[in-house]
Amino acid sequence: MPQACIFSDRRAAGRALGAELAPLGLNDPVVLALPRGGVPVGYEVAQRLAAPLDVLVVRKVGAPGQPELAIGAVGRGVTVSDDDTLALLGVTREYFEAAAGQERLEVERRERMFREGRPPLDLHGRTAILVDDGLATGSTMLAAVGVARQLGAAQVVVAVPVAAREAVARLAARADRVVNLATPEPFAAVGYWYEDFTQTDDAEVRSLLRLTAPEPRLAPLGSG
Repeated sequence: MPQACIFSDRRAAGRALGAELAPLGLNDPVVLALPRGGVPVGYEVAQRLAAPLDVLVVRKVGAPGQPELAIGAVGRGVTVSDDDTLALLGVTREYFEAAAGQERLEVERRERMFREGRPPLDLHGRTAILVDDGLATGSTMLAAVGVARQLGAAQVVVAVPVAAREAVARLAARADRVVNLATPEPFAAVGYWYEDFTQTDDAEVRSLLRLTAPEPRLAPLGSG
């Protein structure tokens, strides 16, 4: 293993992250993994916590001519706008709504593909544990925090195996708690800290979600 690597792969990172989260005694947790790379990590976390696993598909809404600059986000039927940035850039509400509408279609497409007909988990009053395989800038995770709050989560915890120090600071200002196993410097990139950082494909995401899907409840014998 190269000296830089901390984790052998995403599943190993998830087991280590789950061990870190387990003693915290989080109330009524739901693990929400950011696809695709966050799902193998989130699967192991959910197993350790005996918590349900779901995906949280989030799309940033980019500024005109600057798609990497987020002016808001959409996810699971909610839209979050960064009104301060909209005002600073002079972005009209009409532009924002149109751009958000396009991203919303992609969110819906991906959620249908990953869930295969299963309904999303209800977050109201629960602790949402947002999991990814790492944080470089933290922009997508910031959007996810906003979406989770809009969906009714009582507490939002960001949990990642590795992150840039600046990203952790950004998330700490928005989430209720940030659990991060390593903040190496210089950071370089998320994949640098994994021995195996093979891209997670859609089939693996669906497979892991199926493994954690609750079994249908059968009616008691003699009922009806």
